[in-house]
Amino acid sequence: MTVHFIGAGPGAADLLTLRGRDLLAACPVCLYAGSIVPREMLAHCPPGARLVDTAPLDLDAIEAEFVRAHADGQDVARLQSGDLSIYSALAEQLRRLDRAGIPYSLTPGVPAFAAAAAALGRELTVPGVAQSVVLTRISGRASAMPERETLAAFATTGTTLAIHLAIHAIDRIVAELMPFYDPGTPVAVVARASWPDQRIIRGTLATVGAMLQAEPIERTALVLVGPALGETGSESALYSPDYDRRFRTGVITARPESAP
Repeated sequence: MTVHFIGAGPGAADLLTLRGRDLLAACPVCLYAGSIVPREMLAHCPPGARLVDTAPLDLDAIEAEFVRAHADGQDVARLQSGDLSIYSALAEQLRRLDRAGIPYSLTPGVPAFAAAAAALGRELTVPGVAQSVVLTRISGRASAMPERETLAAFATTGTTLAIHLAIHAIDRIVAELMPFYDPGTPVAVVARASWPDQRIIRGTLATVGAMLQAEPIERTALVLVGPALGETGSESALYSPDYDRRFRTGVITARPESAP
């Protein structure tokens, strides 16, 4: 028996990975975060599967479901939003499984910042403009930020910031970033990236606060800040004819037609 943690992606049901889909189809038990995972994904579960919405459950209750499935010898698909590597409450669940001696596997998913960048039609790392992306958040009720991990500290780099779980504090974000970014620095707010009701607000540090007052967004949104959102920058050397690559032959050949 294994608990398979599966990153469900940012919301669109067809952004689930093939591996995640196949694991869902093979597991007689599925624990899913019903508040942020689309129910369409549950269609991949086998007929008669035990489906448990973990949105109203605490950690003890989730652990009890794992233990129950382990005792019954049933594999579990643990379906969680986004990617497991950030802000997924994964570590605390793995500690419980380790303590109980229950094996598990991890299947990554499409992260929210990648879906947001796709919705914006932007690359977050642009040559000559930004070559790093900082994934961060602000302190909230669920967990506080370490003292050294402040927006001001990250802002000194001047690179692209992807600020999660912070739409309610947009005025604070603007105030903390203004000393380090030009007021005209592009800002994009992507709410429910990839969902049918996705919303995008584009502005600048100077304007985004007023824009959100006029069109409020309360939750499930990512705030992206940085010059890469608005500048084309220079071209990378990757596709330059002068760039020496061992894989480039300089000749494009047609794909051979299949034999009749």
